[in-house]
Amino acid sequence: MSNVQIPQFPEVRHPLIAPLAQRSDEELLRLFQEKADEGRYFTAILCRYTPVVYTLIWHSTRSAVQADYLFSLVWRHVFYELRGLDLKQASPSDAPELTLQNWLINITAQSINQVALPPVEEIQYSIKAAPPPLWCYVEQALDQLPPRQRLMTIMAQTYHWSETRIAAYLQAEGEQVSADEVQGGLQEAYQQLESSLPPDLRTIYFDEPLEETQADLAESDLAGLLGKS
Repeated sequence: MSNVQIPQFPEVRHPLIAPLAQRSDEELLRLFQEKADEGRYFTAILCRYTPVVYTLIWHSTRSAVQADYLFSLVWRHVFYELRGLDLKQASPSDAPELTLQNWLINITAQSINQVALPPVEEIQYSIKAAPPPLWCYVEQALDQLPPRQRLMTIMAQTYHWSETRIAAYLQAEGEQVSADEVQGGLQEAYQQLESSLPPDLRTIYFDEPLEETQADLAESDLAGLLGKS
């Protein structure tokens, strides 16, 4: 491909993120691990290391669409691995302690070598519609839903099934549920997803009173966040 086109994340200038540029990698990692109910620290780490990670990915993929998609997959993997990361333990005994940057480079290289990317025409992911921090936290919230609500949400948002079709599928699986009940279940699921997102992340990405955020999340953002490929 041509010269690297690194994504620009406007959240880097947000008042909750900009001051974190003064924090060290070690501080950001510790705060991310200790404050699970806040999303700003992961977002700050991503903004800091986007140029490094994306440049590596850019030169190993055939299109910007594939690069964006792999970039998001790498950060989703990083999101879960960071929770238990101890750089001292992750370092070989005969080598200096790993830095966060070197660890991220290693994770990126592993993903480049191991992830089988789908053809460009099969990728529906948009980095603008689903910036990785928001995608990661929505997926985390989705995992916390009761199984039936999670299934209904994925059917509605990822596969764009109607309430009637979802009800018919569930009925075929032995569950007695009507289309109206599916609609109610989806609304409840959207409310739970919204309330499960860290408040600071809702401020960063929605910048609205919380009672208004739910409607935006349900009607527009979920489709972009869950319809990845």
